[in-house]
Amino acid sequence: MISANQLRAARALLNIDQRQIAELADLSVPTIQRMEASDGVIRGNVNSLMKLVSALENAGIELISPGGHSLAGGRGVRLREQVTPPKMKNIKQRKPSSSRTPERVR
Repeated sequence: MISANQLRAARALLNIDQRQIAELADLSVPTIQRMEASDGVIRGNVNSLMKLVSALENAGIELISPGGHSLAGGRGVRLREQVTPPKMKNIKQRKPSSSRTPERVR
């Protein structure tokens, strides 16, 4: 099982947006949005959940279950070492956010 928080954390670790994870999992963007809006564990079509978990694992994400080995316990995600970035069709990687605020034109 995967929680909405784990899905958002996994996307953050991969530095991808909802559109990109939808592409990786062969799901629609509204499906990803519904999953992330879930409260707690994501409920939905078993096939969609399997596609999502498989895509995350193929991208290098390890889902940590509540009973998994952890100092503090609880659910989590971890990015495996030495993982090749996920391949996406016709999708550009997001640019890292800049700490500078753009200047306003007068």
